Amino acid sequence: MRFDLTDLKLFLHVVEAGSITAGAERMHLAVAAASTRIRNMELELGTALLNRERQGVHPTPAGRTLIHHARLLLQQAERMRGDLAEYAGGLKGHIRLLSNTNALIEFLPEPLSNFLAAHPQVNIDLEERLSDEIVAAVADGKADIGIVAGTEDVTGLEVFAFRSDRFVLVTPLSHPLANEKSIAFADALDYDFVGLDRSSSLQRFLSDKADRIGRRLKLRVQLRSFDAVCRLVECNVGIGVVPETTVERNKATQLRRIDLTDEWAIRRLMICVRKLQDLPTYAQELVRHLTSGTEQRS
Repeated sequence: MRFDLTDLKLFLHVVEAGSITAGAERMHLAVAAASTRIRNMELELGTALLNRERQGVHPTPAGRTLIHHARLLLQQAERMRGDLAEYAGGLKGHIRLLSNTNALIEFLPEPLSNFLAAHPQVNIDLEERLSDEIVAAVADGKADIGIVAGTEDVTGLEVFAFRSDRFVLVTPLSHPLANEKSIAFADALDYDFVGLDRSSSLQRFLSDKADRIGRRLKLRVQLRSFDAVCRLVECNVGIGVVPETTVERNKATQLRRIDLTDEWAIRRLMICVRKLQDLPTYAQELVRHLTSGTEQRS
């Protein structure tokens, strides 16, 4: 078989995106070139790899087998790249890192900045996802490293402690809830909220919690950061759910902090990988860097 790494990467992108067009965009290839590559793979194998339908594409049984082997081969190529990086200064490594909203906004910027400064040959593809999506992606080999809530079932993965935090409710000083010391999330749903963009994993998580009890999260404004949420709450636009660390940074503002009594409000953030020793050297170094100064593997 005459497949190269570009063919394998393209095939995985097409399957993950559910579209040859979207997969080609991810690979920065023309759609015609991407279609030709996949068609040549099918001709080489003598079988179809994709079922092509009006709604998109999905893998055939042969395609699912190729997915498994393609991921293994690409992971091995990354490990080889990492092991050789110290001998060939021009080689670059690539780490696929998925994170939930809390870790991405509150805890990752500084350690990632320090790591990248110390490893100029390494690039990190960082994407925000829901914790359950991250666990599935790491288990399936779609991501090298995931950072998830400690409540997730990570059976079969290696797990390392990362950080601890908790979500709290913030209100303006004049709000009807301002004198409460603690409250259940469900009891706050009568009021208008200020939140993150609807595409953020945390906002989807909170909306799902409201949906599960037959309520709707009344979002008046969607913003890009927890600090911006606090600022709008302070201006009486609504109330918000933010990490406790954000409130600590905004102590000088006119906010009232109220503890949430829900179990999910306490957040132990964990790093998960399929198997640490199977990651490229530079990905192992990133895990060690992120866990330095925290509890060791749990």
